[in-house]
Amino acid sequence: MKKTRLAAIDIGTNSIRCIVVEVDQQGRFTVLDDEKATVRLGENLGRSGAISPAACGRAVEAISRMRMLIDGFKVSEVEAIATSAIRNASNGRDLVEELSRLLGREIKVISGQEEAELAAISALHNFEMSGKRYVMIDIGGGSVELVTALGSHIEECFSVDLGAVLMTEQFFTSDPIRSSDYQKFRRHVRTVLKKTFSGEKISAQNIIGSGGTITSLGNMVMSMRRQTFSSVHGYEVLRSEVVHLLAMLMRKDLKARRSLPGLNPDRADIIVAGCAVVDELMRFFGANQLRVNERGIREGLIIRTIKRLGLIPDSTPARTWRDSVLEFARSCHYDEPHSRHVASLSLAIFDRLAQENGLKKTERRLLEAAALLHDSGYFIGYTSHHKHSYHLIRHAELFGLTPREREIIAQVARYHRKALPKKKHLEFSKLSEKDQLIVSRLGGILRLADGLDRRRSGLVEVVDLSRCGSTYTFRLSGTEDITVEIFGGNAKRDLFEKAFGGAVVFVTG
Repeated sequence: MKKTRLAAIDIGTNSIRCIVVEVDQQGRFTVLDDEKATVRLGENLGRSGAISPAACGRAVEAISRMRMLIDGFKVSEVEAIATSAIRNASNGRDLVEELSRLLGREIKVISGQEEAELAAISALHNFEMSGKRYVMIDIGGGSVELVTALGSHIEECFSVDLGAVLMTEQFFTSDPIRSSDYQKFRRHVRTVLKKTFSGEKISAQNIIGSGGTITSLGNMVMSMRRQTFSSVHGYEVLRSEVVHLLAMLMRKDLKARRSLPGLNPDRADIIVAGCAVVDELMRFFGANQLRVNERGIREGLIIRTIKRLGLIPDSTPARTWRDSVLEFARSCHYDEPHSRHVASLSLAIFDRLAQENGLKKTERRLLEAAALLHDSGYFIGYTSHHKHSYHLIRHAELFGLTPREREIIAQVARYHRKALPKKKHLEFSKLSEKDQLIVSRLGGILRLADGLDRRRSGLVEVVDLSRCGSTYTFRLSGTEDITVEIFGGNAKRDLFEKAFGGAVVFVTG
């Protein structure tokens, strides 16, 4: 199958990013390289009005290196943009001409409106957005882009000069930061937001954010929670955690901030301004949850280029989490009839247990995903395939699922056979008590359902499930003799019985 290699370069106020991807003929792309250079084009820009010679030198060095990277990968299409610092600097035009010459391609200076649109393209590609109101934000060094949307329909795009580098240089001149300067900064942010949204009050329970501030915030909160997910992409942060993190950051000087777990030391000097802007945005929109989009503007560029080349038609239907799970399962050459039947059995059992045991709709989705993917580890080998499934799922790109949800799905799949969950299992022990219970319950259901399809023939249906005292009675029907399937169910009922606190009995007819 013919594949095309594309690159996108985003020249921002704080850093220059270059992403190289390989695209197939269905428009699916794989990241081959993601290079970052912290060049600080916005250094002293607010005071001098021009990009400093030192910052220009760092940009020249970064673009020269990225040119070699792009040429080495034999990239056929390059989209390169420059944003806030280049837009606002008196010498921005001269610098962008020099960088274009070094790159061998035109670098376009784009408006804040176009920045916002690119951030929205990436967010819409990465998150399942229902009919609720959302706000998408991208926090850069010089500006903050804001997009309001109802479901997947964009309403308005805004760009405000509240970037982390700009705000730090304008308001924070002492170390540690003075409380009076911090309060002055807060008042400024609130004034800008009120002026920008001077009309009807916009409320949104969820904000989807991209940019270095957002990913740093997600990584710091992950460290605070003592979690170790494979990626911060899709991670969910609560407003209360942002408030707590800000209070902690304000108590520390620059040296102490540089040693914080989850924070890149290069960002320690601007992180307070960045996180405070996030907090003010969540306060302004009444949002309680922030979801991390690790990709952002440069991915928006890639997606726009793919569409321009006709590899993704504009009318492509919106993806769902189930589409993504099935796509990944097929890439692992899964046994589709068996996996779908196990999923059907699992959901039938779940639905009969849900009300009495307080099982939630979100858990039903996790169970279905785990059932469809439980045998994905066969892709590596039969022996310990349940453990292979765990690792494959944990690192999979699954649309619409958070890192926590992906971890739960991976662990539910891991316990569909062999050992039961134990505190001595490192990955299981890292889960919260609530999530350990979810894994045990969903794992118990999946394990039992898998046993009931022992011959992978789809013979068994769960007609009814009732509980009397401490006994769960499963009434089964089959298209032929299902003695082997009942044997399989009995062999794998152990986790269910432990998780739900009762004995399992199978009857037919």
